[in-house]
Amino acid sequence: MNQYSSTRVESPQGFTHTGPGHIYVHYGTPPQDSDKPAFRQMAEDQFSWLRRVLVAPSNMGKARSTLADTGTVILDGAPGSGRISAARVLLREYHQDSGVFHELLPGEEGELSLHDPALVETGDQLLLDLSTADDQQWRAARSHLPALRKTVHDQQAHLVVVMPHDGPLDPDLQYYRVEIEPPPGSHVLRRHLRMHGVPYEQYSRPDVTVTEFLSEPRPMREIADFADLVRRARERALPDEGFAQWCATAKSARNDRRKEVAELVARLPEAPQRALLITVSMLHGAHADVIHWAAQSLLRTLGSPSDGLPLLQHKDLAERLKEISADTGPAGHVRFVELDYDSAVRAHFWDHMPDLRPHLGSWAADVVDLNDPHVTPAVREDLLARMAGQYLRTGRGDGLASFAEEWSSASASRGRLEAAVQALTCGLNDPAHGRAFRERIYHWCAYRRLTGKFAQVLVQVCSDVLAASHPDQALLRLYYLARLERDTARALQALGDLVASSRRLHRRLLNRLAQSALSPPDLGIFLLACDPVLLTDPADAPRALVEENVVQRALTTCWHAVLAKSPRATWQPYSKRWLQCAADTGHRGALLLDVLVSAAERCTEGRGAVFAALYASAREAERTASGGSTCATEITELLLHKISVAQGLGPATPPPASARGTQP
Repeated sequence: MNQYSSTRVESPQGFTHTGPGHIYVHYGTPPQDSDKPAFRQMAEDQFSWLRRVLVAPSNMGKARSTLADTGTVILDGAPGSGRISAARVLLREYHQDSGVFHELLPGEEGELSLHDPALVETGDQLLLDLSTADDQQWRAARSHLPALRKTVHDQQAHLVVVMPHDGPLDPDLQYYRVEIEPPPGSHVLRRHLRMHGVPYEQYSRPDVTVTEFLSEPRPMREIADFADLVRRARERALPDEGFAQWCATAKSARNDRRKEVAELVARLPEAPQRALLITVSMLHGAHADVIHWAAQSLLRTLGSPSDGLPLLQHKDLAERLKEISADTGPAGHVRFVELDYDSAVRAHFWDHMPDLRPHLGSWAADVVDLNDPHVTPAVREDLLARMAGQYLRTGRGDGLASFAEEWSSASASRGRLEAAVQALTCGLNDPAHGRAFRERIYHWCAYRRLTGKFAQVLVQVCSDVLAASHPDQALLRLYYLARLERDTARALQALGDLVASSRRLHRRLLNRLAQSALSPPDLGIFLLACDPVLLTDPADAPRALVEENVVQRALTTCWHAVLAKSPRATWQPYSKRWLQCAADTGHRGALLLDVLVSAAERCTEGRGAVFAALYASAREAERTASGGSTCATEITELLLHKISVAQGLGPATPPPASARGTQP
């Protein structure tokens, strides 16, 4: 069972990785060519995996019943007890079409306050992970919990709070507190082994290594990592080796190999030897052809001179691999003989030869661009994840971010752009650096003049990665990117797709626009966001967005700016669509008309011309209305009546439905 750090998922599909270690993201069809982008598709698989490997901690049943009865449960438990995983599984059981999984991150840029009712939509599943909060953060959160709980209750949502272990809790919240304890470590290990496909008859027998490993309490993450090492040892084992050998190999891989690697490097003083050692560690598992080419490329990147020997006098790859304790498997893939040796080699060179770091970034970009059938997407992604892991392990997130910018030049290949996306994804999903990367992306989007194709990279990161974990922040960043777009509409389209997936985000964007100066870029964003179908569709909510007073005010403000500042040719197609939708949505259609007429009424100059243009749009909409000409005609007459009332030319009571015949 994995112990996850904080993340937030707004859509039913989303990418999440919150444990330590690497992130492996396999790119297939580009996101714009698929209904489920690669990052978002992975979230379902990860949720499914978490549910399968979770061994319920003690009191899980009580937590489940408390959540079902009250809509809220506050989980307490020691670090490593599985409390975060338990919280996610509890909330996942309430997954439904009308709500989203949503982790609350109070205090971050773009996040609403916990007491803001706009934070919760109908049926949401909310996780508030305060397991690592300090005293001040926990005290502030406790003060807002009553208001948050009321909103959750009103919206028929569900809230799980993970509190700091043994932290203080107000008396009125004690009823919701459930303390969980970790399940037996042997049960957790066996569950993971079974899910990894290890036969039951293998792990059901007592094993000395396993007994020793479980002789002391272990965090759930540590047990999961050991099970994964056993899996990998099994995959590399000889046919006659069994479970005992797999576990012994896994145990050996857990040892600190820093001294061992340092001694190996000292025995290999020549540049080609060390280049090969670095290459195998960074491209571990890649084909021998790729290893050979990449090692030569690294030497060129570092400016190492050629040895001048004739080609046939060079050592062959098999001999050179033997020198560094690596070999080539039957399929031609190169690996170190010892399990997990590659990570120790990477750490050694990164820590003890820091001048190599910028060169490794340039070299990695060259490898990503290599046109070779053995340089598969998985090879590229593993390389980027391993390099990002070193930056993040040593607290050098700024260096990783800088490389992402460099890989996004105007001439960057698709491979380098994908590498830039993955680099930022690694930073976003790292428990220690995620917040810093979210802030860095905010400053890029809001304040930087972006060059090359970096804006394109940020759009993909925000729409496919950040939106799946922190949608409110993605909304704000895509909004800034959309305002700066000139020759493309990637950010604008991504912003539109995001708000179309969430009523809460749709409402929030409309309010932001209404409170802004409504510059020309803002007006373009509004016209995209004012889809009347989304505004009039209540889905599973008690009422549609257009029936909310705050939304009506925002729509009126924005439409007024559009009518007053934009040419008629710009806004008429959108007003026509509103009028067509008004004919198909009953009483909500009348609200659409109210918004348009109220917006036109605010125009101090050319008000009559605007009213006439709206009426002309209604007449044109009649010809293409899906609900038939009768309904469309009635909408036209109703619009004319509302215009007359706004001009003080008619009674407030609308006329009964009749055949059209009135002219303006």
